[in-house]
Amino acid sequence: MRAFRHGGRLTAFQVGVIALVLIAIATFLAFTKDIPFTRPFELNARFTNSPPIQKGQAVRVAGVEIGKVSAVEPVGGDSPAVTVTMKLEDEALPIHRDARIKVRPRIFFEGNLFFDIHPGTPGTGELEDGDTIPASQTSAPVQIDQVLGTLKFDTRRGLRKLLVGYGGALGAEPEAGEDDDQDPDTQGETAGQALNDSLEYSAAALRGGAIVNDATLGSELHDLSKLIAGQQRIFAALSSNEEQLKDLVSNFNVTMRALALEEANLRQTIRLLPRVLAAARPALDRLNEAFPPTRAWALEMIPGVRETPATIDAGFPWIEQTRALLQPSELQGLVDELQPAVDDLAEFTDGQVDFLPVLDLFNRCQLEVVLPTNETRIDDGPLSTGLRNYEEFFQTMVGLSGESAGFDGNGSYTRFQSAGGGYRVNTPPVGSFREGLLGSAAAPPLGTRPARGPKAPYRREVACHTQRPPDLNAARIGAGP
Repeated sequence: MRAFRHGGRLTAFQVGVIALVLIAIATFLAFTKDIPFTRPFELNARFTNSPPIQKGQAVRVAGVEIGKVSAVEPVGGDSPAVTVTMKLEDEALPIHRDARIKVRPRIFFEGNLFFDIHPGTPGTGELEDGDTIPASQTSAPVQIDQVLGTLKFDTRRGLRKLLVGYGGALGAEPEAGEDDDQDPDTQGETAGQALNDSLEYSAAALRGGAIVNDATLGSELHDLSKLIAGQQRIFAALSSNEEQLKDLVSNFNVTMRALALEEANLRQTIRLLPRVLAAARPALDRLNEAFPPTRAWALEMIPGVRETPATIDAGFPWIEQTRALLQPSELQGLVDELQPAVDDLAEFTDGQVDFLPVLDLFNRCQLEVVLPTNETRIDDGPLSTGLRNYEEFFQTMVGLSGESAGFDGNGSYTRFQSAGGGYRVNTPPVGSFREGLLGSAAAPPLGTRPARGPKAPYRREVACHTQRPPDLNAARIGAGP
């Protein structure tokens, strides 16, 4: 100590002690890869089988080592399950509750196994220090020793019997009547021979299988990987619901037993299946041809579908206004008030069905008989006016009205100026005048036009418009005295 204080140098003993301490620290850090006085994040995981897990095995996330296995403890009892404790670095956090752990083999040069952690999705919450991932979210490869361990003497003997029976099934000749319901090409052959015959169709079958396998790759990049990822999620959901999966297996057994009881019908169905597939192939071809137009139509519909929410939002105010318009105080009240008018209109409309045909007959009579008669010009020799019939009629009415007017307007009367003459005129009986009317004329009458005759018969069964208009100029002239 005195030499250290005075000279400022360490002794050989002190240098040796310091070197030993540094070597010990470096050795500890090299083998433990842990910093003293720090507590890393611990995560437990339970595995249903017991793979060769040892302390110190690597724990990785996306291929990056982020921790080590610190302990392996059996669950207890006869169960082969074990609980593995892992110490993780801070870079591995966070680990979510739906995280999954798989035990994977390393490459040949690394040897042994490693733990591959999928941290999970953020929406499920984070695991705390010391939490355990259940066995439904872990998996480990089955080792060859575990397989061989299950093949005990009884199992091996049963497997040997199975192989002997399988060989007999392939090589034994069919007994009489045993293969009567089989395809004629395979009757009388052993199962092995029938399998050899099937090789003739293997080329076409394998070709079809290759097409199917190529179709499973998808039409775009990562289609197959997306399919596998989706199947992984399905299987994960199945494994996380063990009770429901057991029920599914039990129900599947019941279903298979029901199918086995219907063996004859099932065999007949399978025999008819090729015909069904042959008939379905053209329909599937037509359906496949319809997909491109359907896809194009769907693409054209996308803009309209995107505008649908805005259209619905814009339609809400109109619906509110329409609802208010249809209230009892608005259109409903108006409809109630119009109901009597609607009933009367309906009754009126029903009446029109009978009235309109009669009106049509009346109009035709006016157009085809009455109006042409009124348009006729009567040729009466020197007394002809040249006017149409209806014009001459109304002028006669005006003249008659003029000569019938009274001087003081208190009444009307008809004035006739009669002149005496040497020619006596006697009419046939008129009304109550049994002997007719008597008069005198300055000149002998030439006759009457038209000649008086019997009234024409009125025929109700003949429509007016079907009759010819009367020929007024063809009227017969009555004889003179």
